[in-house]
Amino acid sequence: QVQVVESGGGLVQPGGSLRLSCAASGLPLDVYTIEWFRQAPGKEREGVSCVDGVDGYTYYADSVKGRFTISRDNAKRTVYLQMNNLKPEDSAVCYCATRDDPNCSASAEAYAFWGQGTQVIVSS
Repeated sequence: QVQVVESGGGLVQPGGSLRLSCAASGLPLDVYTIEWFRQAPGKEREGVSCVDGVDGYTYYADSVKGRFTISRDNAKRTVYLQMNNLKPEDSAVCYCATRDDPNCSASAEAYAFWGQGTQVIVSS
């Protein structure tokens, strides 16, 4: 059975940093993709960053390029999202998702397994 659990959210001032963790079980993280999504109140869910399970390909949304870094620790079965220089518009519930495929996908519908979310609040 697949379990996905996010952690690391919290309240941070603009310009601050947080590191989100996604602990996944039931799928090998060195094979399958992990993608971070976020959803702000009243907004559509958007893909933030993804790392694939084949060649280390990473994807970042334009809004977070240069500020966020995704990485994986296969031994700990954990994927991290380091978020630096946070902005108020980064405030959202962040979700970790995976699927039985090594490749990142632009579509949230492609991901079958989701965590419960961890909230990021960037106060101004």
